[in-house]
Formats: sequence, C-alpha cells, structure tokens
Amino acid sequence: MGRKKGRDINGWLIVDKPAGVTSTAVVAKVRWALDAKKAGHAGTLDPDATGVLAVALGEATKTVPIVTDALKCYDFTVTWGAETTTDDASGEVLRRSDLRPDRAAIEAALPAFTGEIMQVPPAFSAVKVEGERAYDLAREGVEMELAARPLWVESLTLLEVAEGSARLEMVCGKGGYVRSIARDLGRALGCLGHVAHLRRTWSGPFDAAEGVDFARVDREAQDWLETQLKPLETGLTDLPMLRATPEGAVRIRNGNPGQVTGGAEWGELVWVSDPAGPVCIGRYQGGMVQPERVFNL
Repeated sequence: MGRKKGRDINGWLIVDKPAGVTSTAVVAKVRWALDAKKAGHAGTLDPDATGVLAVALGEATKTVPIVTDALKCYDFTVTWGAETTTDDASGEVLRRSDLRPDRAAIEAALPAFTGEIMQVPPAFSAVKVEGERAYDLAREGVEMELAARPLWVESLTLLEVAEGSARLEMVCGKGGYVRSIARDLGRALGCLGHVAHLRRTWSGPFDAAEGVDFARVDREAQDWLETQLKPLETGLTDLPMLRATPEGAVRIRNGNPGQVTGGAEWGELVWVSDPAGPVCIGRYQGGMVQPERVFNL
C-alpha cells in the first residue's frame, strides 16, 4: 500500500518554535498533525533559535516567497569575549578576548551594521557551496571561503547591556544571519562575540504572540489545530489587492491575463481576489493582471 496523500487544507499555522528542534521537523509535525497534503515554511530558524515559524499549507505554499521577502524582527543576546565555529553558543571556541565593550562603544558601532550591508554567512549555514550545504562541509572539516552577500538591515537597536553581554533587536530583510551580525560586531569592537540567545519576534505579517506552542501541535486534536489556521491571504498583506471581474476571474484561473478593478503601478506584483476568494498573484498591466501563481481553491 502506498502512503496516503493527505488532505487538501489551505492556510497558515503560526508556530512558536522552541529551541532544540529544526524548522524542517516543525513543518513535518504540522503536516502530520493536520494530515495535510502539502506544507512548507517561510524562513528557516536555527535549531537553537525560538520564535515565529510560519508554516504554509496547501495553496498557501504559493505565497511563501512573499513572506520570505518581508522584513523580520530578531531579539538576540551577544556574549562577548569568544568567537566560535558556529557563531553561537553550540560551537567550539576559536578565539578569546579579555576586552569588554561599554554601552557607548556598542552604540557607536551599530550604524555600520544598518542599511545595505555586505554579510558573510556563518560556516555552519544552509548556504550552498558547489551544490553542497555549507554546514555539511563544515562538519567534515572542509575549509571554505563563503562569499559576502547583500543584506538590508532596517534597524539594529541596543536594548540592554549586562556584564559580558548585550541584548539587541534587529529588523532586516531576506537572508539575514543574526550569528554573522554577532560575529562581525564582536570583531568591530575588538572583543569578539557570538549569539547566546536568539528569538524571531515577528516575520512579515506574523507575530510570535499569536504562535501556537509547538508542544500543542502534538497534543491537540486536529479540529483545534484547524481553528488556529490563518487564511491563505494573510501572507499577502504586503501586496496591493485588486478585484477580478467575473470574466477576468475565469481567464486568470485558466492562466490567461484577466481584467481587474482597482489600480497599481504598471508591472507591480499584486494579488487578485473575487467573491470566491484569492485568485492569483500576478503583475498589473493597466486594467489587467498577468497571473504568475494561480490559486486552486
């Protein structure tokens, strides 16, 4: 007997991920608990990190790139005095320093880490190097030079200073590594540093305060979990919403450009709805939308 395919279930389940579990494991557990045919997530969290993990189900997986591209907020603590192989507390110490920065020094260093910056990912990261994951190569002891990549940092704010550590908040765009910020900030201050604690407090339209405790995914009945689902369109709040005409909706659902009401910039990415619900994500072309992803609801 083949594995049954699961149910057609569409929407988002926001999970408050605990430390010690991978993002992939969270998605697998949610998919199993809801008996969903299809599931994915918007933005990986490190195993030791906690906070918002937005799990997309069914047709909502077509909106994952929109949420992945949105701004995200991280609350994290940097421990000064040591740089590690993983740039967090789980790694082996590579170098130590007796220097400890004061509040003024930390605040003076932060502007260099805001705006459009170039960031080298941690060696233990999911970045691909010649087709292989960097963390697999790092575990094998392979030395590699990871290329710096651009990152938009909306803000980097010092929240607290303690003896030997500092708590900060960063709002950034897609592809940001908090561990790299901690490493590079420690180097800039001459004291070295690594992440001791990391929590994603919000991601695009989703907030940790509304997240389901991961333990409840195991415990609760399927019916209760379904009451926690957010509609597919929750992941589209950053895009303009237009309405399809009845004829336009038929054309769009068949993959053709269709007529819409409402306006946007020419070529702008929008989402289209009609009385039956979301129709597509597509490009606005002067009264028409060219669909890029059609929802089969």
